[in-house]
Parts: sequence; structure tokens; C-alpha cells
Amino acid sequence: MSTTTSWPTDAAELLPDDGYAGTLVGRAWVPDAGGPCVVGIREDGVIDVTASFPTMRALTETPDPAAAAAAATGPVLGALDDLVANTPPERRDPARPWLLSPIDLHVVKAAGVTFPVSMLERVIEERARGDQDAAGAIRAEIHAVLGGSLDSLRPGSPEAVDLKVFLVDRGWWSQYLEVGIGPDAEVFTKAPVLSTVGACVDVGVLSTSAWNNPEPEIVLVVASDGRIVGASLGNDVNLRDVEGRSALLLGKAKDNNASAAVGPFVRLFDATYDLDALRRSVVTLSVAGDDGYRLDGASELARISRDPAELVAQVVGAHHRYPDGFALYLGTMFAPVDDRDEPGRGFTHHDGDVVRIAEPRLGALVNRVRSSESAEGWTFGIDDLYRSLARRGLLG
Repeated sequence: MSTTTSWPTDAAELLPDDGYAGTLVGRAWVPDAGGPCVVGIREDGVIDVTASFPTMRALTETPDPAAAAAAATGPVLGALDDLVANTPPERRDPARPWLLSPIDLHVVKAAGVTFPVSMLERVIEERARGDQDAAGAIRAEIHAVLGGSLDSLRPGSPEAVDLKVFLVDRGWWSQYLEVGIGPDAEVFTKAPVLSTVGACVDVGVLSTSAWNNPEPEIVLVVASDGRIVGASLGNDVNLRDVEGRSALLLGKAKDNNASAAVGPFVRLFDATYDLDALRRSVVTLSVAGDDGYRLDGASELARISRDPAELVAQVVGAHHRYPDGFALYLGTMFAPVDDRDEPGRGFTHHDGDVVRIAEPRLGALVNRVRSSESAEGWTFGIDDLYRSLARRGLLG
């Protein structure tokens, strides 16, 4: 895989294992159009379908997005290899198209504490008050108190209630255990509309953070009526020291420049890929540093404590509507604890780390870690999008 000075140069590094067999869609910045375009990712090239669907939201709101995308026609922007090669900012030719995050007007939501392993790590963060040095001892103490595996525990079940009573009696109850095994999921707004970054660009970590990590996740794409219409990959970049000081700092820990990555494409549900296939996902993670450091991990969606459909139902319904739909990060079981620098201090990012998040049916999301302050700034907002579409005569 690439190092910090070598980005993916061809489509094969980002595509699913079955290549173009599924219905893959995305977005690209097209200089000749003066703005972003919705694109179909096909074997014969990247097709601009913006004349049919001015936004990704417009496509995902159709009754059958996969069929609509497959039927759409438009000009060929070039081979996917060409757009991949032109996406990294430092080697980008601004006169040629490049890839963007595949979502636009969807609200960016995230579910937290959806795997037992990550739940325990959140408890550790809380009890350590963000102190990386104290985390190791607290981790050992928690495992000794809880014992065994929590994988089979269903949130809100009688067994979960019994565990809550047990922990409260021993002074070990936590707000993270509440959302991990209680009836209500943690769902928060991860990032503003249009602020997500895609593949082959930098992700941002606040320069003031000393304890942070990637969070490799499946990202659902959900229509306004609650239909799950497709999926992508995501990196829910997390500042463990910030959230550990106080859960009320979740916004500061989660929402920073370039801190939400989605991509490389959205795979729409069709005959080749559906919700049951998604439930069998195994997301892999690799982190490669300039210092020769290497970290590998995996997250099996089958071990999630709440089914994806259940999480969606907690987000949208009579209690809350999303007229433009939403993207939902499903959470991760991957919480790196192995020491990187000093013994007992666990993992944290270094500037220049290359993070590769992959799943066989969704492809690979590759990003490089920079400080949020130095990553490419977010400057194109909702008003800019609609002005761009209006100039092109694409608003009906």
C-alpha cells in the first residue's frame, strides 16, 4: 500500500473486489462545469449524470435509485484511473476532474457505542478523564469487574437491565454503558452538510489532541422515508482525549475540518448487493506511518449490538424527519490500544499516517492524516452548490 508520499494511482486500489459489477455512484468536481457533478462509476468510464440528478440527494430519493442510476446517461468525464490520479491536492491539475465525497445534501449522522469493545473503551476514556497514561490500569480493572464477553448482550434486554443493576451497585455505571446496553442508541450529528471529504485526500485531527484514532465504519445512505438505499465506507475521526474529558465535548472531539471521511463511492442496493450482504460486512483497517509503524485491524458488522435497520428506525420516523435523507455511520468495534510510542500510552495518530479502510463489496477509502488546521479547508457550502446548479440551469 502507499506511503505518505504515494497515493493510489489507479481505480483497482479503490474499487470493490467485484469491480464494476455493482451500481456505484459518486461525485466529482468538474472544472468545465464549474462545480460538483453526480457521476456513475462504470467500466467504460465515469459518467456525468447531473442532467438527470443535480444532487446525490435527488438520486437517492427516487423509488429505485440503483435502477435510476443505471438508466442515466451523460458525457464521459474520463476513466476512473484518471480521476483517482488527479484527486490528491498536491498533484491535482485544477483543469481536470477529481473525486469528491459521494454525498452532498444528506445530513451526516453517526451512531456511537454500537459494539461492546468500543463501549468499554468509551468507559475507559471517561474514567481516565482523557489521561492517556491512566487508561491501561483502568482497562484492566474494568475487564476484571465485567469479565467474559458482552458480544451476545442485546441492548434493552432483561439481561442488559440486570447488568445495569450490577454495575450501579458497584459504582461502575457510565453514560457510555447507558447507550451501549440501554434501550436508546447514541446518535449524533457528525458533521455539517457538504463538509465530508472523500478518498485520496487528507483527514484532519486537531493539532492540540494527543490521543486520537481512526474509526473505520460502514456508512448507510438513507432516503427521507427511511429506506436504506446504499452504503459507503467512513472514517469517523475521533479525539479520545477531548471526549474523555467530558462527553459534552463530543462536538469538539468529532466535528473539525476534514474530520469526516466518506467514500470512495456509494454502492446502491441492487441484485448484487443488499442489506443482508451489508450485515455480513467485515471492515478492515490499516495505518501506515512515516516512522515505519504499522497497525492492522478488523471490524465484523455481525458483532454490532443493534441491527442497522434498528439504528435507522431510531433516527428517522414520526419523531424526526429528514427531508433530504441522511448518511449514518454505524460505529466500530475497533479501538486501538496497542502502544505506539511510550509503554502504556496506547495508540495515537502521527502526522502523515496513511489510513486505509476497506470492505470487499464497498472498496477502499484511503486518506492521509494531517492536522485539521493544515488540511484542505472546507469552503464550498449549500449556497455555493445551489448557485452552481442555477448557473448550469439544473434547478427545475
